[in-house]
Parts: sequence; structure tokens; C-alpha cells
Amino acid sequence: MKKTYKIDVDCANCANKMEEAAKKTAGVKSAVVNFMTLKMVVEFEEGAEPAAVMQQVLKNCKKVEDDCEIFL
Repeated sequence: MKKTYKIDVDCANCANKMEEAAKKTAGVKSAVVNFMTLKMVVEFEEGAEPAAVMQQVLKNCKKVEDDCEIFL
């Protein structure tokens, strides 16, 4: 299952850090961050609960870019 989330991030490098952090999160099959549109597209692994996984994605993203935001 794929879902798109609106994000708030200040620079393209920070967006890349968010993308890498999201990809390393358990339950995420793939993640793509588009800085120009300020969107993150996440594909979840089979059986993963998107709401719970996205809470962890947000935590992981905050570790690498503390002022980023994902609107869940």
C-alpha cells in the first residue's frame, strides 16, 4: 500500500536525510521525498500498520532533521 504525506522541510539536503531515515524504518518498503512538492510517498510492507509505522518514521526523521514535520 502506498500513501502520500505532506511534509515541511527547509532544504533539499534535509529532504534527502528524511528520505533515508524513512527507508530505514521497519515496515517501510520504499520512501521517496520530493522537496519541490513537499511530499513524501511511502510504500508499506505487507501487513504493516501505516499509522504506527509513520509515527516511527516521524521519530526517525526528527533524529536527523529536528525541525522537519510530517502531517499524518
